[in-house]
Amino acid sequence: MASNFLYSTRDHKFILKEWLDMEKVLSFDAYKDYYSIDDIDMILEQALKVAREVVAPSRDDNDRVQAVFSDGKVTVPQSFKDAYWFLQKNGWGATNEWEEYEGRLPEPLFRACGEYFAGANAALMPYVLATAGAAKLIQSFGSEKVKKLFAEKMFTGEWAGTMCLTEPNAGSDVGDLLTKAIPTEQEGVYKIKGTKCFITGGEQDITENIVHLVLARIEGAKKGTKGISLFAVPKMWVDDDGNIVGPNDVQCLGIEHKMGIKGSATCVMSFGENNECRGWLLGNPPDAEGNAEGMAQMFQMMNGARMETGHAALSETAVAYHNAADYATQRIQGRPITNPNSERVPIIKHEDVRRMLLDLKAYVEAMRALIFRTYYFMDIAHHTQDEEEKKKLQGFIDVATPIIKAYCSDRAWELCAEAMQVFGGNGYSEEYPIAELCRDVKIYSIWEGTNYIQSMDLVGRKWMLGKGKVFANWLADIENFAQENANIPGLETEIAILKDAVGAYREIQATIGKYVSEGNIRMLPLYATRILRATGDLACAHVILDQARVALKKIEEYGKDHYDYAFYQGKVMAAKYFVHNILPHLFMIRDIIKDGDKSVLEIEEEAFLTYK
Repeated sequence: MASNFLYSTRDHKFILKEWLDMEKVLSFDAYKDYYSIDDIDMILEQALKVAREVVAPSRDDNDRVQAVFSDGKVTVPQSFKDAYWFLQKNGWGATNEWEEYEGRLPEPLFRACGEYFAGANAALMPYVLATAGAAKLIQSFGSEKVKKLFAEKMFTGEWAGTMCLTEPNAGSDVGDLLTKAIPTEQEGVYKIKGTKCFITGGEQDITENIVHLVLARIEGAKKGTKGISLFAVPKMWVDDDGNIVGPNDVQCLGIEHKMGIKGSATCVMSFGENNECRGWLLGNPPDAEGNAEGMAQMFQMMNGARMETGHAALSETAVAYHNAADYATQRIQGRPITNPNSERVPIIKHEDVRRMLLDLKAYVEAMRALIFRTYYFMDIAHHTQDEEEKKKLQGFIDVATPIIKAYCSDRAWELCAEAMQVFGGNGYSEEYPIAELCRDVKIYSIWEGTNYIQSMDLVGRKWMLGKGKVFANWLADIENFAQENANIPGLETEIAILKDAVGAYREIQATIGKYVSEGNIRMLPLYATRILRATGDLACAHVILDQARVALKKIEEYGKDHYDYAFYQGKVMAAKYFVHNILPHLFMIRDIIKDGDKSVLEIEEEAFLTYK
């Protein structure tokens, strides 16, 4: 697989140096003494070299060696361990999430580097990313003692981290969890008892300790999500100086045998089988009314993980696209329809192959643009002193998060299948990379909250955030872009379609509002996933047209003889393709929702069971 890791830094250089105003990010105190625009190329090239030479060679072991469970222990491939430690020790890992770490990379630049690593081996990066997310959560909500015990060792990668939400009987319904937390005589320390499943990296032999962030309910707390607290539960207990003193009654009962990312251990975890498991409470105990803080705390990590999930899906899709394009230039098959008596040609000359490749290119570049615009906003929102700017950008981030997670992961599954189609029969063979990419990429639409949950978050929460003002501002941003750029030569038609799409989206909102006001509340979840797709189409059309606007200026400045003309022309063509061939899905979804078909709600359940 390593030889098939095909990636380029060119689009990230365009994003960070030509499209987004990175000078603004680099002016913040956290970065201004360390980095300038001139450093971006070097850092990206170095990261890609690490991805190609260190991370990508480990990918073959994802299928060949896998994570193996035996006698309560999990072993991972040695190549995974080597790559993990290289990333952590050389500043490519969790230290970039540590506020106290000097010289950490700006968020958009760090995430560009991470895209290469995720594309090189999808199964490796969860060990790194989960650790970083867990460490940030402890840094945000842990007491000074808990931070002293765990944070630094997690940020440096010496110890790993996980998040433990799901239970056998409480998956998406996390509020129904059964894991209990019982106070001890030691302040802030509770005994933990329960079982968690689907825990990524719950057990491994990379690090000597793993700090599990476990959701549990303290006796007397409210039922449901409001009564859940969050605990830092180390695999190995530590003394007050942070030294390991022995096991903490945390056991791995087994790992899942999965379709893909087989080197990433997905574990069933038992806490307190012998009533000796202890954990540190993060934040405060439940108040007098039984309200706890755990779910609100965990959402910090979950929202970050949802961004990373959508981005990882994009990374895998990009590898599939690059391999498909490369294969299409080499595979000789068929003759041009315009000259059937000519010599055979590379399949990239054939119309339908070109359609598939442009479909891949347009989606990959549009989704990447949406992701990096959001990371850019995150960096500014975190560092700006302008409260109004912070509030506005945080609203954009809140809206974008479920879109990035669900839209990118849903499209990734379809697009990797399309890349396989370019390969024909060879794509279905394990001798080529596409089969593994298809198997690996499917998980992203499922974990960190299924994409239906993301859709309900969008229409049930984000539409109404700030009494509807947050989403209205998000939609107005797209409409303003369309109005301000209506007369760009070469994009007039596409901008007009975007403006019409904003109007169609408002019709979707109005129609759903009408259904709900009439008492047809089930129409909202019925159409939620399709609404999220329409929202993603609209968001991606906006950003890819904005990139095309910049590319047209470069073409005008440099001319057709410039060595980078094909790159800029490709940007424009990808935007045109997206608007004319993908964005029209939104109008179709508008019409379907206005039609209001209820057959899904009206069909008898027995009609699904006619096989009995």
